Amino acid sequence: MSNTAWMIPDKYCPRIILTAGEPAGIGPDIVIAAARKSYNAELIVAAEPTLIELRAKRLNQPLELVTFNPEQPAQRHQPGTLKILPVKHSIASIPGEPATADAPYVLQTLTIAAQGCLQNVFAAMVTAPVHKAVINQAGYSFTGHTEFLGEICGQGSPVMLLADKKMRVALVTTHLPLAKVSQAITEDRLEKVIKVLWHDLHYRFGIDNPVMLVCGLNPHAGEDGHLGSEEQDIIIPALEKMRRKGLRLIGPVSADTAFTGKSTDAVDVIVTMYHDQGLPVLKARGFGEIVNITLGLPIIRTSVDHGTALSLAGTGQASSASMEAAIQCAIDLATTRKHPARPCPEYNTDSAKVV
Repeated sequence: MSNTAWMIPDKYCPRIILTAGEPAGIGPDIVIAAARKSYNAELIVAAEPTLIELRAKRLNQPLELVTFNPEQPAQRHQPGTLKILPVKHSIASIPGEPATADAPYVLQTLTIAAQGCLQNVFAAMVTAPVHKAVINQAGYSFTGHTEFLGEICGQGSPVMLLADKKMRVALVTTHLPLAKVSQAITEDRLEKVIKVLWHDLHYRFGIDNPVMLVCGLNPHAGEDGHLGSEEQDIIIPALEKMRRKGLRLIGPVSADTAFTGKSTDAVDVIVTMYHDQGLPVLKARGFGEIVNITLGLPIIRTSVDHGTALSLAGTGQASSASMEAAIQCAIDLATTRKHPARPCPEYNTDSAKVV
């Protein structure tokens, strides 16, 4: 998996805004634990101060909260301290006991963080896990961070990318029931996803001409139409169209061999058709240390690779490894890129011919 760096000067100290996710889950725990480490960036959490203070006390992890002042120059994070952007929430959250009354607060923290990134107050945002069912039970239509942030940013085609140090896996469809996946895979959707991937791998990750391996939808990538027609009717025509524009695409290949041998070393991203086609493979390699990155937005957003783990909330047993990796990834993306990322709707596939 190749990567080429274009560095912003070392003196640059990006401001990274964190959200603590579901108050009854491990989100506050892993934010507090991560704040005890060193980063070459200023960390700010959008949260109710009392919630963070009480959870830190419960975990016996002393933490000094400092009210965030955007008028002051960014300062490198000091372990054991954390800047906070106060978001009022009058309900006392109990670890392990989610409540629908928390939903507006959770969505408010996400909105504040995303808007701050859009206004260039923050260089990137990092999100702790939320409880989708609780948010929906509260009456909000919410399928996930990816789609919610796409709406805030006015971008209709955000792309979910998960990555560890050796592999990147992107999804054509995200949080859909399996029965609806096939109808959601269209030539238009495939083209939009691959355009976003090319754009962000090039401009955010600094990869000149990314190589993308695309999985088929059906077993054996359809077996020439004998195990499904989506490859013949949709996926192959879409890939051929984009190859003519200069994009380096491999596939469609059978998903059961896409992750084997040295094939993953020769590509920059593996494109999978649905959530559970690629993510189980990646998470089996290193669950807890993988970063979820939302592409196709005018902002940088990273997240953890796990859920709220309600049973671990407030116990001190939750690992902050994925949160720490997500923070570092956000810092890297904010400080290492070819030039400031441009919104994907301005992307022109003809620019891919510059190889």
